[in-house]
Amino acid sequence: MTAHAFTNIGELVTNSPALAGGALGIIQNATIITDGGEVMWVGPAASAPAADSATDLGGASVIPGFVDSHAHPIFAGDRAAEFAARMAGESYTGGGIKTTVAATRKATDQELERNLVRLKNELIASGVTTFEAKSGYGLSVVDEARALSIAARHTSEVTFLGAHVVAPEYADRPQDYVKLVAGEMLSAAASHAKWIDVFCDRGAFDVEQAREILTAGIQVGLKPRIHANQLTRTEAVQLAVELDCASADHCTHLSTEDVDALAGSKTVATLLPGAEFSTRSPYPDARRLIDAGVTVAIATDCNPGSSYTTSMPFCLAVAVRDMHLTPAEALWSATAGGAQALRRTDVGHLSVGAKADFVVLNAPSFLHLAYRPGVNLISQTIIEGSAA
Repeated sequence: MTAHAFTNIGELVTNSPALAGGALGIIQNATIITDGGEVMWVGPAASAPAADSATDLGGASVIPGFVDSHAHPIFAGDRAAEFAARMAGESYTGGGIKTTVAATRKATDQELERNLVRLKNELIASGVTTFEAKSGYGLSVVDEARALSIAARHTSEVTFLGAHVVAPEYADRPQDYVKLVAGEMLSAAASHAKWIDVFCDRGAFDVEQAREILTAGIQVGLKPRIHANQLTRTEAVQLAVELDCASADHCTHLSTEDVDALAGSKTVATLLPGAEFSTRSPYPDARRLIDAGVTVAIATDCNPGSSYTTSMPFCLAVAVRDMHLTPAEALWSATAGGAQALRRTDVGHLSVGAKADFVVLNAPSFLHLAYRPGVNLISQTIIEGSAA
């Protein structure tokens, strides 16, 4: 192994307060030295030790790689017509998922993987260095297992979401579908996945059904997370805290009790600005969550129906503009917050021992990510010390 220095960094966001103070741990005129895919040294350039080789970044600003902790990139087809209809006044109900289920079931493994790789490359180009991939568009034993096995070739953060909606053929007997998900489907999925998730909301699964499925997953070694309160308020957040879910995602409709429960727990509130943007739905009250001491993450929710974006900078800009986060809070939530939502300590920050995952910006400061919405400011995405 050899040490490589990334020098002439104008502004470096480390997300490590011990290095420079403040939540973002910003160092001016910095150097990062990597070795074996990890950060071996970080600090002011004037104090940097010698390295075997170097890359001059020309005064650019550098941030930790984005951690996209909520994405649905394993599917076939698209739902552009549904989006157009919704923009013309038709409300989103979640029923469109069945359209994607039909296309996904018909697709070959090669077609599904090709689409996943396309979206993965888009994520990387937008500065994402770690991403989660959910199943949930197969909704059969065979189709869920194959989706997960494909995803596992591209990310270690694989989530079994057989409980996305009730499969069409079980529409008249939803409890039988719950039994299938918690039984045979889980058995087929478990070896490919790290996480288990349930869409607990109106038109999907109720709290007791979610508890049954998540508990079954926990018993076979999967870690729980949950879609909570996107369309209406349920007890999903309370269930998330009860089961120590790593994250409760969406969190659009929250009571005071929900906010207090999250603030007193390790469960991260993962907010998905692209979903509200693409459905013209109310945004979650991110300011309320932050002020209450809740850990917040921002993710893309990349999916073909309600948030077909792979751009974390876009989501960050929307979070600042419409969810009232500061640019610093939004950046932290899209990096360190996402890492906490995946219960990862090796990503989302740049300090000694972390993965050397970072993004070089074509901008003098991270502030430009929100200041210049819609402009591609990602100059390079570095994963484990190498250009992706």
